[in-house]
Amino acid sequence: MTVKKFNMINIKNNIDKIKAQIQQACQENVRLTADAGSANIPSPVTLLAVSKTKPAELIEQAHLAGQNDFGENYLQEAIDKITQLAHLPQLTWHFIGPIQSNKTKQIAHNFSWVHSIDRERIALRLNQHLTEDGSHNTPLNVCLQVNISNEASKSGVAIKDVFTLAEIVNNCDKLTLRGLMAVPEKNADKACYQEMQILFAQLKKTYPSVDTLSLGMSSDLEQAIAHGSTMVRIGTAIFGERVKN
Repeated sequence: MTVKKFNMINIKNNIDKIKAQIQQACQENVRLTADAGSANIPSPVTLLAVSKTKPAELIEQAHLAGQNDFGENYLQEAIDKITQLAHLPQLTWHFIGPIQSNKTKQIAHNFSWVHSIDRERIALRLNQHLTEDGSHNTPLNVCLQVNISNEASKSGVAIKDVFTLAEIVNNCDKLTLRGLMAVPEKNADKACYQEMQILFAQLKKTYPSVDTLSLGMSSDLEQAIAHGSTMVRIGTAIFGERVKN
């Protein structure tokens, strides 16, 4: 595999376009203050750049363009990039892929966020690894992945089990429950997003630490923001397609 080179201005332009899209969606849904048209007013929605399969070089270019939050799906690939970019302490790494039990130790020790907790065993193992390692003084930020479309092919906790799992995470002293993550099925209807919005609001009322709804990608960014998303996950629109030999 070879990777097409993008110069910094292309990536910067792509990031600027996505941020403008986010800003417009927020304004259309009354998510900003009266002064939010100003460029120096931050959007209430965080852009998470999905950098899976992309080389460290492109991540560094995105950082130079002002992007610091990056999402990775594949553990070993992510660790390689985290190591290569260790000279950039501003970067915040989010693990957003399915989690196998034998990978929890490396995830706990290398990421600041995990978006894909979907069962008790994974939460407890992450907490245990951080408890055993006294060098980790900052709790791991976690989101519960909800299988909102009830797809057999996707990971995620069932809606009926969300609050049970949330309580387990809340009782883990090395984990901080930040919210929910979901990947709706392609062309999901409005009701799917409404259900996530309601679930998020209910969780916020129960747990003061909850402030994040990780929902929306390139194809459904506007729909997600209209239903309360606070973090959107964008990959190809920033980095371009992977080029193969």
